[in-house]
Amino acid sequence: MALRRADGPVPADYFADAAGHRVVKTVYVETGWDPGAPIGEMRFVDRLRRETGFPTVAVAQACLDRDDVAHVLEQQAEFPFVRGIRHKPRANQSPGDAAPGGMADPKWRAGFARLARHGLRFDLQTPWWHLHEAAVLARDFPETPIILNHAGLPADRSRDGVAGWKRAMATLATCPNAAVKLSGLGVPGSPWTAEANRAIVLTAIELFGVARCMFASNFPVDGLCGSLATIFGGFREIVGDFSPADRHRLFHDNAIRSYAME
Repeated sequence: MALRRADGPVPADYFADAAGHRVVKTVYVETGWDPGAPIGEMRFVDRLRRETGFPTVAVAQACLDRDDVAHVLEQQAEFPFVRGIRHKPRANQSPGDAAPGGMADPKWRAGFARLARHGLRFDLQTPWWHLHEAAVLARDFPETPIILNHAGLPADRSRDGVAGWKRAMATLATCPNAAVKLSGLGVPGSPWTAEANRAIVLTAIELFGVARCMFASNFPVDGLCGSLATIFGGFREIVGDFSPADRHRLFHDNAIRSYAME
């Protein structure tokens, strides 16, 4: 039976957005599926893969602070295409709130500690003012790769906002098991442009190095601020002076390595 569009986005939708780009492999990242039935999402992905050959690999959902986390991780790890887990930790609304976030919660950390035994990576989505907690997590669990989503969400482009983001990113960059996805850089109410995002992209690469950064589309969500052609054209413009080898790492090699897609 062919997949119905009502089941959710299908690879054809993505490839329509990516027309004109040579997409060779893809990573599916969990989409906020019903947390009471997280295995259902990977069964859906399994159907996609069998019918279309895509996505290449997936990042699954598991709520690390739930009582059933051990069983959920075991089930997710049984899918041969699952490479990691994402569970957005509890976050404060602003950098002025110094209360501990979810990554400091002992129960959440106990769930995180289980990732290594399954060989799973962790995709981290959290605002930059919690990256000090991410650095502690990375140091305490050096065997678990942490891939920071959306460059730490630098939505505040004021001088103070960018300075705070840079300090937080520099803290996480000291952890060798941390890498960064350059995506999700849209600013509410503003169109996506290379000029608006140049400093963010180049600063992240400066802090983490080319080997620990990768461009990502975050589609269809990033379609709210620009087309895939606009965003990836902007990425190409921003790193236009980089060597061909470094550009290939940012657009291809690092993602292949980070998500074991070879």
